[in-house]
Amino acid sequence: MEKVRIQDDLFTYVNQETLDKLVIPDDKPTAGGFQVLADDVEKLMIGEFNQMCKTKNYPNAYVENACKLFKVVKNVKKRDADGITPALKNVAIIDKIVDMKSFSKLYKKLKLQRIPLPFRISVDTDMKNSKAHCVSIQGPSVILPDASYYKEEMAQQKEMILGIWTNVAKMILAKTDLTPEDQAKYLEDTLKFDAVLGGLVKTSEEWSEYIKAYNPMKVSKVASLLKPVNFRKVLKDLFGFIPETIIVSEPRFFKAFKEVFTEENLEVYKHWAYVNAIISSCSYLTEELRDLGSVYYRTIAGIKANTPLEKFAYQLASGTYSEPVGLYYGEKYFGEEAKKDITEIVYQIIDTYKTRIQNNDILEQATKDKAILKLSKMGVKMGYPDKVQPIYDKLVFSDRKSLFDIMLTLSQARILENLAKVTEPTDPTKWQMPGHMVNACYDPSVNDITFPAAILQPPFYSLKQTRSENLGGIGAVIGHEISHAFDSNGAKCDENGNINNWWTKGDQRRFQTKVNAMVKQFDGIELPWGKVNGKFIVSENMADNGGMAVTLDIMSRTPNASYEEYFTNWAKVWCVKAKPEYQQLLLNLDVHGPNILRTNMPPRNFPEWYETFKVKKTDKMYIAPSKRIVIW
Repeated sequence: MEKVRIQDDLFTYVNQETLDKLVIPDDKPTAGGFQVLADDVEKLMIGEFNQMCKTKNYPNAYVENACKLFKVVKNVKKRDADGITPALKNVAIIDKIVDMKSFSKLYKKLKLQRIPLPFRISVDTDMKNSKAHCVSIQGPSVILPDASYYKEEMAQQKEMILGIWTNVAKMILAKTDLTPEDQAKYLEDTLKFDAVLGGLVKTSEEWSEYIKAYNPMKVSKVASLLKPVNFRKVLKDLFGFIPETIIVSEPRFFKAFKEVFTEENLEVYKHWAYVNAIISSCSYLTEELRDLGSVYYRTIAGIKANTPLEKFAYQLASGTYSEPVGLYYGEKYFGEEAKKDITEIVYQIIDTYKTRIQNNDILEQATKDKAILKLSKMGVKMGYPDKVQPIYDKLVFSDRKSLFDIMLTLSQARILENLAKVTEPTDPTKWQMPGHMVNACYDPSVNDITFPAAILQPPFYSLKQTRSENLGGIGAVIGHEISHAFDSNGAKCDENGNINNWWTKGDQRRFQTKVNAMVKQFDGIELPWGKVNGKFIVSENMADNGGMAVTLDIMSRTPNASYEEYFTNWAKVWCVKAKPEYQQLLLNLDVHGPNILRTNMPPRNFPEWYETFKVKKTDKMYIAPSKRIVIW
């Protein structure tokens, strides 16, 4: 087979040999890249858990609880003996709903028992006052992977995927104590209720513009939209008082709420709640039900087999106790020398970003000053936190109980903690990601970046890699996260994380021109598994562009810089092999573009790419200078 030229396809040129060797495991939709690191961390930590369980030598009570849960999950004999009974006992509360009055009285109990509700209430950071919390409300989830699947143009996919879900639901309901007639009726009503929701709740594309989720309404207005539900009663039960303002995340849904939830269709809702509650419980019941419960997602993502028991046990335990497990991993496997070096890189990138902001042609000087202030106040969280959040003191359980009841108890502790925060200030020291997670993020509400220890390893970063390789790997990813402070969402928030229009109209107009150009650069690209939606992924593409721009700037001042090493490592970090079904799913669900585009699109906007590899007009990775975009 003729080797691909780097000038035509950077992703394939750098990764072809690796891609040829990669085998996607039966229990995963992908292999390579982030997944390799995640798998390595998982394998390492499963070994740690098994050793701790054997020796009973735990570093602290939190990790001991995680290991205890790990053992409970692996006790298949007990789970099989408990059967489906714990879940059936839990959903029995649904029968107590006889009218809207009783629903309103039961709302808190239903929430605590994880029964699906027609509207969800939570406590979140107030986007207009990031030091305080607010009460927000949104609609429920839908059966299909995303609300976009309910659109007319997706009718064929919708029917196929709903068919898969229906077959799985039938098999699961057959394990309950419902009569065959009731099983059929419950299923029919569930699909009926879901069809109404599908036309009203937000799509992933709509959620990607997260600023638009901030719609404050007076409690009286929300209460009128939710009639005949006694919304004030619900709020009083949840918080002990009635908040004056509610943040409505999905105005379209709530304006049509009277079509969704009425006395007439109360029975339909109850059947929908029952079916979804049982299906979502499957992971915590018997091994047969755990397997059945995974069939729907596995089928639409192209995954052959369910997660092996030991992996599942670790994932559930480490996910439930994520912060202490991540702290243990970070302290043991991430050194101070690496932490010092990577922190220096971060501040070098922030300082370079300040200079680039000062020299850009989008913002007026007053706006530039505020952008630089935002960079100066940006928090940096590298490796792992110094302490564990107080919630973990409440995550205790008896291992004599069923796994279902244990997970319900732990879930209730988290729900109650969330509700109690409503009158408390926010905690800017809280980490969004645990130390053992292979990922990174920017939090717009706090204006900080988080890089867990697990991502700070090759190919992203290593003390053994050259500075050019590290800049093309973790450096560009750090730049990416910093760029989120100024993407199409982040640009609307100030240095404190508050929604605040600190741009002039001229700034906004010039910035929007760049945003539109970025949308156009990606929109409509045809891939074997579908067409790219440029608007949906624009924020992430802007961040990739910003990350590359700032690190190439640093490269220009780095002694013995190798642009070949830089671009090669950029391609390595995005190396992935994935099932076509999964790739198709991500086009509708993931705000990040496909990895091949994340590799190949950003470089062609920069002169260093053309100079390093002598890229010409006839090469596939060439675009005309007039179409090249550099935002920051």
